[in-house]
Amino acid sequence: MLVAPHRTEANPASQTGGEGREGIAARVFVTDQQSQGVIRESLSALGVQNVQVSTGDVTAAIAALSKESSPHLLVVDISGVDDPLGKMRDLADVCGPNISVIVTGDRNDIVFYRELKLMGTSEYFLKPLVRSLFTGTCKSILIPDAGQASGRTGKLIYVLGTRGGAGATTIATNLAWRLAEDKRRHTILVDLDLQEGDAALQLDSQSTHALREALDHPERVDKLFLERGVKQVTDRLHLLCSLEPLDTPAELSEEAFLWLLDKLLPRYRLTIVETPPSIAVHMNWALKLSGTCLLVSAPTLAGARDMARWCEILGPNTPERHTVLVLNHPTAHGGLSPADFARASGKTPDVVIPYDREFADAASLGIKAMQKCKAFQRSLSQIVRDFTGEETEEQPSFLRRIFG
Repeated sequence: MLVAPHRTEANPASQTGGEGREGIAARVFVTDQQSQGVIRESLSALGVQNVQVSTGDVTAAIAALSKESSPHLLVVDISGVDDPLGKMRDLADVCGPNISVIVTGDRNDIVFYRELKLMGTSEYFLKPLVRSLFTGTCKSILIPDAGQASGRTGKLIYVLGTRGGAGATTIATNLAWRLAEDKRRHTILVDLDLQEGDAALQLDSQSTHALREALDHPERVDKLFLERGVKQVTDRLHLLCSLEPLDTPAELSEEAFLWLLDKLLPRYRLTIVETPPSIAVHMNWALKLSGTCLLVSAPTLAGARDMARWCEILGPNTPERHTVLVLNHPTAHGGLSPADFARASGKTPDVVIPYDREFADAASLGIKAMQKCKAFQRSLSQIVRDFTGEETEEQPSFLRRIFG
């Protein structure tokens, strides 16, 4: 059933034609010719020959499979279907227990996506289909890797500035350094600003074109690509970034980014993604994955306004996902105090990072200089503690030791 699909141990579709299973290897029900073409090309590239493609949606699939034996792979279309979840439950009633189902449609809704995954579907793709991503999913179903790693995944952390200049890059790089070097967690930092990202500069590293290549060709991302394309800042801290020409458009597909995350999360204990607001607004699904989002704001009225707007986009906290509100440098150069910021935004910051002159002097000198900024590091310790589960013991000041 769809609710709990299982795979047989035998390889159901080899690269020579998918004849490891009797009957149809793949059955497709989609309503538009473009999707049919992408699906045919994807299955052909995998060498799957025993494929039947029909024009129709999930309703047609229900009618057909109530009379036919179930294929190993079923692709169904729910575009324009009333009560698609109800139809998927009806489909589960006529499917065999070993079927894998890929769904395609026109609904861009993270809650809907989760419901489909809970029902046991292998994946949901928003139209138009991206061939490389669709092919990868089909390959994982029809030609499973016998050496595939276990399902353990690391933690996902977004660092999102409400607007440029909020200090998100400084927080992201220093958080990554602390978790990797002080807490000994295998960590990767992904800088999604492909044209103006500063993470490499702050980590005294070199930008490459690896991230752009990974997003343009997600099907190429494998263990070898990650070993060659990721910059090793230290033994436990890795960096994935690109620095593209300013006159070259650097578009980012959310589907490609989600595909990349699928490769990174099982490989690292912590995956930190610095996301510019101009990119984040197009990543509705990705931002609502299980994990933590550090929402960073400068102490300005515009920052307070955008803090409230981003909180509305991100939605309320859940057991799987929560947002940490970070106010950076209140009262600096006439900025709002934490109390005034809370009144203006309607949100009380969870973490307040104070401004000091030492920070201003060190910020342009790179990661090692920033480690000497005690006020900043104390504030960062509050965040580090959340991701390690450890109590942070801070050394009392000289006056506190004297006066208790």
